[in-house]
Amino acid sequence: MKFKTAIKPYRAAAGGLGSLEATTRFVFDSKNALKNLRNLLRMNKARGFDCPGCAWGDDNKSTFSFCENGAKAVTWEATRRQIDASFFAQHSVSALNRQSDYFLEYQGRLTEPLRYNPHTDRYEPVSWDDAFALIGRHIREMDHPNQMELYTSGRASNEASYLYQLFGRMVGTNNFPDCSNMCHEASGAGLKRSIGVGKGTIHLTDFEQADAIFVFGQNPGTNHPRMLHSLRHAADRGARIVTFNTLRERGLERFADPQKPLEVVTSRAGAISSAYYQPNLGGDMAAVRGMAKALLETHRQRLANGEAGIFDDAFIAQHTTGIEAWFAQIDAASWQSIEAQSGLSEQQLRDAAAVWQSARRVICTWAMGITQHKHSLDTVREIVNLQLLGGHLGKPGAGLCPVRGHSNVQGNRTMGIDEKPPAALLDSLARHFGFEPPRTPGHHTVAAIQAMLRDEVKVLITLGGNLAAAAPDTTLTREALKRCGLTVHISTKLNRTHLMPGAQSLILPTLGRTEEDMQATGRQFVTVEDSFSMVHASEGIGKPLAETQKSETAIVAGIAHAVLGNSKLDWLALADDYNLIRDHIAATIPGFNNFNARCEEPGGFWLGNSAASLTFATPSGKAEFSSAPLPDAVCPEISAPFVLQTLRSHDQYNTTIYGLDDRYRGVYGQRDVLFMHPDDILALGLSDGDRVDITTLATDGITRQVTGFRLVAYAIPRGNLAAYYPETNPLVPLTRYGDGTGTPTSKSIPVTITPSRSVDTQRIA
Repeated sequence: MKFKTAIKPYRAAAGGLGSLEATTRFVFDSKNALKNLRNLLRMNKARGFDCPGCAWGDDNKSTFSFCENGAKAVTWEATRRQIDASFFAQHSVSALNRQSDYFLEYQGRLTEPLRYNPHTDRYEPVSWDDAFALIGRHIREMDHPNQMELYTSGRASNEASYLYQLFGRMVGTNNFPDCSNMCHEASGAGLKRSIGVGKGTIHLTDFEQADAIFVFGQNPGTNHPRMLHSLRHAADRGARIVTFNTLRERGLERFADPQKPLEVVTSRAGAISSAYYQPNLGGDMAAVRGMAKALLETHRQRLANGEAGIFDDAFIAQHTTGIEAWFAQIDAASWQSIEAQSGLSEQQLRDAAAVWQSARRVICTWAMGITQHKHSLDTVREIVNLQLLGGHLGKPGAGLCPVRGHSNVQGNRTMGIDEKPPAALLDSLARHFGFEPPRTPGHHTVAAIQAMLRDEVKVLITLGGNLAAAAPDTTLTREALKRCGLTVHISTKLNRTHLMPGAQSLILPTLGRTEEDMQATGRQFVTVEDSFSMVHASEGIGKPLAETQKSETAIVAGIAHAVLGNSKLDWLALADDYNLIRDHIAATIPGFNNFNARCEEPGGFWLGNSAASLTFATPSGKAEFSSAPLPDAVCPEISAPFVLQTLRSHDQYNTTIYGLDDRYRGVYGQRDVLFMHPDDILALGLSDGDRVDITTLATDGITRQVTGFRLVAYAIPRGNLAAYYPETNPLVPLTRYGDGTGTPTSKSIPVTITPSRSVDTQRIA
């Protein structure tokens, strides 16, 4: 497949006609247009299915409850294209490895279980019984349970995730690396330390009452477009939206609602951000501290003048601890250091602080621009500090809102997908099921890859996801996968990870979110949890492509039965009736009492949030101010001329590449591009459009480089760069991860840029 490449600045607002055109194109390209139109009308609706894309909440008001990227996710999944034995007869694994990620997933749905044959270098059909038997034999032959790694994608349902963690713990391991380890771990860990619960504190409806919304390090126009509706409505009624984002992103500037005909057929659009600041990568903590410094000065001056201060002193005294230690850190941070690290001026930060000060209700929201740095945990806690000053917790229109990625990544953690499980969860499982779960912490994703490289992993099972593309240090990660004794991948489509087989490898085809799930007791539904702790039922409506596809829940139950039999639990009975699984969840997971009955509640049900009720499960019993100093540098190990962040294109969700365009950034038909400030391009003696090589600066002696990237002049601060992943994941060292999180520092990679030595600019599409 050939694609026309171009760089053409996009002048229109986000959404609008461009969004409708892209949605229509994807629906018809699926070769299943009528089915997908029906699917879209049932997405995020009662008795329909939950969007398989992002974790943004459902407003339950709109006629069309989907966005452009949600439509892409549905049509990408509900395609007529399918992979069968004849496909692998034509394509060896080695040949497929020379194709792009887009090519691999474009081939269609996996429809039958497959086993890798190393002699022919091809996947070949295998029966489900033989596949389960092979898995059972490998697991039983392990020397100890921690030779197994159980990886999880964020789109697995609550029911599948619960069975998965229960199976792993009955085998005897807490090795649950998951996608959250690589993205929002700092959000959960930081919030838990500060307020006692690792989730956001607000409802979706709080956006309707906020006076000010501070948006840190996120691009909703591409990553969670339905959020733009909430931001637009807030802006239209007068709320001030203050954005801190290193790149200028169209979705944070202007948005035309595709559900409003007038905004589709005209150039009419609404402004989103009332102020837009572009900090250095990793400079958000310094920016928030600068705001706090300005606010503290005003507060003290008012008190000195005999006036009331600007902080919520009653809230601080009753509900918090540690503020004086934080004030000492604020006093110790000079404006010079704050400006240098944040990349913003003192006046800009004072202006942002003035917006916060004037608002009675403030929401702070953030995403992976905050969470993929070495000091991300402290940055999250700094944002919490700011909210505690104004008592912006536990009241309508105010609170903390980390915006998660995949559609049930928060639910996975709630269900126990956690390498460091809380003792209360293990105690509950022990009481209910009559076994002693392992208490030793297991591996997060980076630790799991390191264990593979040490030849310590006999069995890797991946419940969704694409680890070979998602993980850092691509060369090492792919070598790690090949060192496993058995790799098992539960997947809807072919992806890069399948092409890195262990000594033995299986691909198990699973149903998608859009498809009907029929089991022995009839049609089943599953549940998911969104970023607002709302639990929704999700029931697919489309007919599966093949009888040989199984649901994720049935596959996990089949594996567990093959390993453990019925001695502790009748796994196959659970696969027959998901209500039984939900009864176990209700008995062991807080907030899920009467689970099956509550699944009938219109719009789902709220799990609750203790911090939103001003009850803080911290050691002090109060919300705890963090007093972390500002980091010495964003990349403390080494001085670098440039800092690079990896990010998604608009035709992408996580590692799934829907197409080769990035409409809002003006990039078409290509992905090997590097966004750079025009003055930095000139300073290097280069021109817009030149090809360059990108090399990581590291101290471990390993050369990490990608070549032949096209320079694109862009509105980004000098010294800061951006490029797409997974193409630039080879640049992220496996050894560089966040303090207290284990999350790869994919938003702060120290690099050098040199003219490309590669003259071949043709890429396989």
